[in-house]
Amino acid sequence: MKGYSITVLCGILVWFFATMFFVLFGERVLFGPGTENYITSILLLVIGTGLLLWAVTYIYLLFDKSKNAPLKFGIIGTIIGLSLDTFSLSNHNVIFPKLDETQIIAFTAWMSFAYALYLVIPAMINHLRHHKI
Repeated sequence: MKGYSITVLCGILVWFFATMFFVLFGERVLFGPGTENYITSILLLVIGTGLLLWAVTYIYLLFDKSKNAPLKFGIIGTIIGLSLDTFSLSNHNVIFPKLDETQIIAFTAWMSFAYALYLVIPAMINHLRHHKI
């Protein structure tokens, strides 16, 4: 487990900061499905998430120099985040008290795509590291 301590800590930090973003700003950036701003909001959130995950993965690589570090970061971070989000969504009325039910649905839609990015982006970075193009 010693080799995974930094990875687990980084996974928890990524989850915490993403969750805190929606605790603090969720009511301003999340719009219910079917509303006028839903698609624009989700697209901007997904693009921003992708850019941040790309940067965070490279920051993680400053601490983990192992061969497949990006893959380890993506897989372990996704496992941790999904596990913790099971709790946060189950208790959304406590964790996200300012969000209404449609905003929780929008958050869940964003979250689903964000975890796909959390797997794909580190895999892309890992590929680029091993196949200099």
